[in-house]
Amino acid sequence: MSRTATGTPESGWTDPDCPVARTLDLVGDRWSLLVIRDAMDGARSFTEFQRRTGIARNILTDRLRKLTAHGLLTRHTAPSGRRQEYVLTNAGHDLFPVVVTLRQWGERHAFTSGEAHSTLIDQHGAPVPELAPTSTDGTALDADTTRVQKAR
Repeated sequence: MSRTATGTPESGWTDPDCPVARTLDLVGDRWSLLVIRDAMDGARSFTEFQRRTGIARNILTDRLRKLTAHGLLTRHTAPSGRRQEYVLTNAGHDLFPVVVTLRQWGERHAFTSGEAHSTLIDQHGAPVPELAPTSTDGTALDADTTRVQKAR
């Protein structure tokens, strides 16, 4: 039996040997990735996540619980002591390149030419460069130049 990031048993993986499938089982629904995106952008409270996403309260409760159980978010008491805050864990932070890649794909394919959209910028105000996988020698990689080695 497999285990979640927090060490709890996990059953029902879509494809137990595939890292892509396991990742999608954890964060592959629309709302989970939007919660992660907003946590990366500074959202911390239930109210902030709900306001930014427009998600229904019951669905947000479920997603926050799931992301916390799987070790992507952690819950802390806010400095005021009156409510809970959700903060990205290291595993949650590790999704940053995934979110950037989805954003960049969306910029290329989900908007018409000239249509306005938000832009991810670095600390100097410059747009974040295109992310592209490369081999150890710096050669660009794509689906035609890679293959999956199955688990044995």
